Amino acid sequence: MIPTPYLLFLGDAPDQLAAKVAIGIRDWRPENAVGQFRMEGCGADLGIVDLDLDEAWANGARTLVIGVANRGGVISAAWKEVLIAALRRGFDIASGLHNLLRDEADLVAVAAEEGRTLHDVRIPSVQYPIANGVKRSGKRCLAVGTDCSVGKMYTALAMDAVMRERGMKSTFRATGQTGILVTGGGVPLDAVIADFMAGAVEWLTPDNDADHWDLIEGQGSLFHASYSGVTMALVHGGQADALILCHEPTRTHMRGLPGYDLPTLEDLRDTALHLARRVNPDVQVVGISINTQHLDDQAAADYMAEVESRMGLPTVDPFRNDAGRLVDALAAL
Repeated sequence: MIPTPYLLFLGDAPDQLAAKVAIGIRDWRPENAVGQFRMEGCGADLGIVDLDLDEAWANGARTLVIGVANRGGVISAAWKEVLIAALRRGFDIASGLHNLLRDEADLVAVAAEEGRTLHDVRIPSVQYPIANGVKRSGKRCLAVGTDCSVGKMYTALAMDAVMRERGMKSTFRATGQTGILVTGGGVPLDAVIADFMAGAVEWLTPDNDADHWDLIEGQGSLFHASYSGVTMALVHGGQADALILCHEPTRTHMRGLPGYDLPTLEDLRDTALHLARRVNPDVQVVGISINTQHLDDQAAADYMAEVESRMGLPTVDPFRNDAGRLVDALAAL
């Protein structure tokens, strides 16, 4: 178990999007977010108190969580100075980066010397099977996106919260570093060997009661040249009964790929359905989740109304407003 609460390390993150791990913890486990630690030049801000290591320790923080998801998942030399100082102050360190803490000899040495623990969240702890495609009992909902980081995890978490409030049977199934840090368990899917990714999703979403819903955290995008593979594993391993389309309307290109335009919601609907029907012919697209964080209230309402009219599906921002209409769509299946 990773000791809580956390000091959220933002390092020199260039923008808010790069700090999505920390943002997810702040939004879904605020009681664990004692404060943020930002280095010079950091372009992200969680809107919580800035603390140095001594202040964070005095306020109860016991783990420094690397809250940044940078391209390639690299631990820089500049970060190392802070991480080593945190270990010497008494903190454990938790990270979901591809660049593993345990592979950094200097961090390992200091952690051993100080009796601290390095928590690499992105390490599979199970020998996952190869997917077999056998139909499982229970129901499953998967969020799929026009791009990366458009709100797939937030959508699933918001729906799960509403379902629990209503007394419905549901479980949020984390498939990435932030979801695992928020909920305490899941599969770090993009760190699973490719042949076993779909099998890992089958393992994560086993047979269940007929009226139980697994809300599967989406990853990547079928249209993203860098990260489409992990999405395919979710589509086929998840055997979803319902798909939620997720979109951020202010993007001008795919994240990290300025030469690639975003697909339309119609493209996403048709492509995702075609692929998902391979493993579940009865799958349906039941709703649309719009990430409106960069729109004011009126612009957000106008955009969602236009999408709903055009697509004929309930369209909401489940975090800004409410996920109830998406849950209604699941209940109607």
